[in-house]
Amino acid sequence: MPRSILIVDDEPVQRRLLENVVNKIGFRAVTAEDGEQALELLANAEKDQVAAVILDLVMPGLDGMGVLERMRDMNAAPPVIVQTAQGGIDTVVSAIRAGAADFCVKPVSFERLKISIENALKMNAMEDAVRKIQKSASGHFTFDDMIANSEQMSRVTSLGKRAAGSKIPVLIEGESGVGKEVIARAIQGTSDRKGKPFITVNCGALPENLVESILFGHEKGAFTGANSSHIGKFKEVDGGTLFLDEVGELTPDIQVKLLRAIQEGEIDPVGAKRPVRTDFRLISATNRNMIEMVTSGRFREDLYYRLNVFPIMVPPLRKRRQDIAPLVRHFTARLSLEEGRRKISGIHRDALELLENHDWPGNVRQLENTLFRAIILCEGDELTVDHFPQISSSTQPDAIAHDAHSHPRPGLTGAPTMIAPPLETVVHFDTMDSHSPDPAIVGNSQSASKDMVTMLNHSGTIRPLDEIEKSAIEFAIDHHNGRMTRVAKSLGIGRSTLYRKLKEYGLDQTRDEMEQTSG
Repeated sequence: MPRSILIVDDEPVQRRLLENVVNKIGFRAVTAEDGEQALELLANAEKDQVAAVILDLVMPGLDGMGVLERMRDMNAAPPVIVQTAQGGIDTVVSAIRAGAADFCVKPVSFERLKISIENALKMNAMEDAVRKIQKSASGHFTFDDMIANSEQMSRVTSLGKRAAGSKIPVLIEGESGVGKEVIARAIQGTSDRKGKPFITVNCGALPENLVESILFGHEKGAFTGANSSHIGKFKEVDGGTLFLDEVGELTPDIQVKLLRAIQEGEIDPVGAKRPVRTDFRLISATNRNMIEMVTSGRFREDLYYRLNVFPIMVPPLRKRRQDIAPLVRHFTARLSLEEGRRKISGIHRDALELLENHDWPGNVRQLENTLFRAIILCEGDELTVDHFPQISSSTQPDAIAHDAHSHPRPGLTGAPTMIAPPLETVVHFDTMDSHSPDPAIVGNSQSASKDMVTMLNHSGTIRPLDEIEKSAIEFAIDHHNGRMTRVAKSLGIGRSTLYRKLKEYGLDQTRDEMEQTSG
């Protein structure tokens, strides 16, 4: 479901006009007749569902300024674009001071409102990205700051909030790149240890001969090269949270010392004469099958049960596609800010659809790196499909039609993949895996229904190949409402090939019109 823009205006005609503009831009319009109704809608809306608010200042009852005042107390309120028929400088200043992102004078043009919405969303996304970075660095990052809108992640956040209320050891499981450290930070930021040290240790990256020293510390002269003492991560995190990432990579001897640290709350630095007490909250993470490692003897069973007191399983990104769009918005805003590409306002809906349809084997980390590359490539103000060539190529069908590869037909070498099934009188695009023609229409192009592309012309002879292909593309564009990713996928061709054929057949205008109306 597309994000919504809330229109707050007491004039029905004005609401309808704004609703048409919002729909045309590509958002879903939600309307309110007054300020009280608007605040109620905002309070009941799902997290991040309302992208922006278009607010009339002059309304009976609670006016626009009153709504702005009340929105100050809301957590992560959407940006507000105020509009009024009275465009005095005092009114503008008051609205901006009250928290408005922009100001428009009625009647506002389509282009002016479109630019206002884009700028407001861009600025809000950047501010949100900066706010999350700051909260993460200060140890105050919470589950409310996480981008986890999907149902699959609701259980994760629910378990995380429960775990934050105690000192219970937590084991976060999931594929590489799903965001296990983010969840660990949210647990700490929601607990009574918020603001205290949060130290991450990647157990798989520790040098084997230095693991014990890095984790538990050492005394001066404990071994060759120990010219000074080192307190170690367990003591360094005293009072805070220690996050052991890829804990399954620890060697058996270190597992023994870790078990003692968890049980007794004290560590034995290398070369120390007595144990050292330390107060820490332990959160571990792994992408391994820990039960299998325990069974095979690679991980201590007693340690596993100490770590796995409160397990949290994080689903991969392909199983929570609802989170992709908000993640894309967040990463685009943050990375464009970090890279000085402030002119990048967002991502085209075709490109977003492409990303939403990808399986992301590397999960959130792969998505972030893919957007990083796209932002570096982007020279305009919007990310498009052309900026994701690797994703675009990987989402093409793995093969054309099986029969076309197994039994190629003479004279069809290099023919378009969309007609790879046997050439019959009619190609059925709603049943492409069925190669049998409809007996009711074989040899009779006049009776072909609107969901079919005829192979015969009016004289009963086979139509030229380019005419059939053009008709098929036109049908697919209409069938998928101008969504070019789905068009290319259903035809079995890449997007770049599709765009080239659109240009060849003069269908560029059709595509542009469909994209405007489908928004």
